[in-house]
Amino acid sequence: MGPQRHGAPAYRVRTALDGDMPVVRDLYNALIPTTTVAWTEKPETLRERMTWYRAQQRAGYPVLVVEIEGTVVGFASYASFRGDGKWPGYRHTVEHTIHVDEGHWGRGLGRMLLEELVEQARRADVHVMVAAVDAANVESVAFHERLGFVVVARMAEVGRKFDRWLDLVLMQRIL
Repeated sequence: MGPQRHGAPAYRVRTALDGDMPVVRDLYNALIPTTTVAWTEKPETLRERMTWYRAQQRAGYPVLVVEIEGTVVGFASYASFRGDGKWPGYRHTVEHTIHVDEGHWGRGLGRMLLEELVEQARRADVHVMVAAVDAANVESVAFHERLGFVVVARMAEVGRKFDRWLDLVLMQRIL
């Protein structure tokens, strides 16, 4: 991890700290009221985000942020696919999440975060990384395809938000 330049200014990916969680919560909540990026209609509280962060730490799962000049503008993490310990056969598979502030889209930050997440996953003996993407989010599907993910399933009408049914695209990358 460290500074990377995409022109000036420099963005840097690093491990998240406790003090980053208010911004991480805000990044997660930003698109909840207007998009189907996250299939929830309820914004997350800081207490909920801190509980998530502590659980990630206990499990040894990375939480990364990307910052510019000390300001966090994105985060990424992964967790067990299909529940920690419930199905041990999946112990080498994780599902990830990435959120970047809309004002910083198109600058390669998602790529920076995902590439570092993949490196950390490899070091943790992860074999497969899964992305679960709302089918209407064609930009995210294309982003993941550019980074080596393959569409393996499309599940029709498995979610609901804004009083309509949503389709889920499952993508995977074998590491």
